[in-house]
Amino acid sequence: MFDRRGFLQVSATGLPAVLFNTSQVLARKPARKKRMAIVTTTWWYGSHAWHMATRFLVGYPVNGKWHYPDIEVVSAYVDQIKDDDLSKRRAKEFGFTVYPTIAEALRNGTDNLDVDCVLLIGEHGDYEVNEIGQKLYPRYRLFNGITEVFREEGKSVPIFNDKHLSWNFKWAEDMVAQSKALKFPFLAGSSLPVTWRMPSFEMPYGAEIEEAMVVAYGPKDIYDFHALETLQCMMERRKGGETGVKSIHALEGPSVWRHLAGRKWSAELFEACLSRSQTLSQTEEFSHRYPTPELMKQLVKSPVCYQLEYNDGTRATMMLMNGLVKDFNFAAKLKGQDAPLSTCFYLPPNPNVVYSAALMNNAEEMFMTNKAPYPVERTLLTSGMVQAALESLHLGQRKLNTPHLDVTYKASKESTFYRR
Repeated sequence: MFDRRGFLQVSATGLPAVLFNTSQVLARKPARKKRMAIVTTTWWYGSHAWHMATRFLVGYPVNGKWHYPDIEVVSAYVDQIKDDDLSKRRAKEFGFTVYPTIAEALRNGTDNLDVDCVLLIGEHGDYEVNEIGQKLYPRYRLFNGITEVFREEGKSVPIFNDKHLSWNFKWAEDMVAQSKALKFPFLAGSSLPVTWRMPSFEMPYGAEIEEAMVVAYGPKDIYDFHALETLQCMMERRKGGETGVKSIHALEGPSVWRHLAGRKWSAELFEACLSRSQTLSQTEEFSHRYPTPELMKQLVKSPVCYQLEYNDGTRATMMLMNGLVKDFNFAAKLKGQDAPLSTCFYLPPNPNVVYSAALMNNAEEMFMTNKAPYPVERTLLTSGMVQAALESLHLGQRKLNTPHLDVTYKASKESTFYRR
């Protein structure tokens, strides 16, 4: 584990980078292991429960060692049991119980709250899709099932929520409000902000960002969230802190090519992102070249572009370029610097997918210390960004003002991503 209070500054690229030491907080053995309840939509090979819950059963790699959390999984609730379900097999193997309700899982066969932390995973499963393309995962319902027990018991414990808070921004706001009212640590979001970066550096705290961009891949409502979290973990460190988003304009298909042919975007940042990509596509007749507009049109059948304007005037662009890249690349123009700052957010491959271990590393720190290592407001904002962008596309790719995304917060100076 990493000590975020004692870190080393290195500057191979002229920019600050952080190397975490083994955490003294997590190295100390508690009197007994903390007890975890897992609340998940479903649990099968490749699902997010497989990615994340299993880390607390068998451990995960940290700094060249295999780390075993001082946390014991004692109960679980699974919303949809599939034919390829792993929860019952894991329960038998590791000695925990899968309960038919959330309340029973949190009380673990007793009359009182009998867990010290909750891992909430609301990803995957058979759920409806609404008219703007959002899959209606029941994260809010599952979360309310947990907090209902907290209210009944007059006691609460930390919750980690995987990915979006909710597809409905008002519900997402309520989740954050409940965490503050009930006074429990609350962490959420994507693995992208905490995975390795190549090169490994952090956005300077208090940087004056003029414009930023992420070039990524994947489907809307799923990977656009990851790309926006990639963007936001950098943007939130800018001078003045996070101010919220003023407007979002989403484009798809031919509109993106027309946008790229114009002058209201940064070709320099796009080039910086592609230059960091480790998966830049080529054609059989030619390799190792920067893609021309014609080649990009050949490779990318349906490009997606989200243009964001923050309340402080900062601009950012998120692009899903399926067929051109298969990774997440960030670039930013900083005031007073000639060259853009850029990096690739590295996702190690299956089956170990250590980026999910990096995410659970941060969740574990919160469970052990009762303090979230970064603000849940980041994920509140990105959850709202996704919904607004999909609404923009649904309304004919119309620019939308987003006064409801007036989410303000301060990021911590300490970095929380994997360094070594």
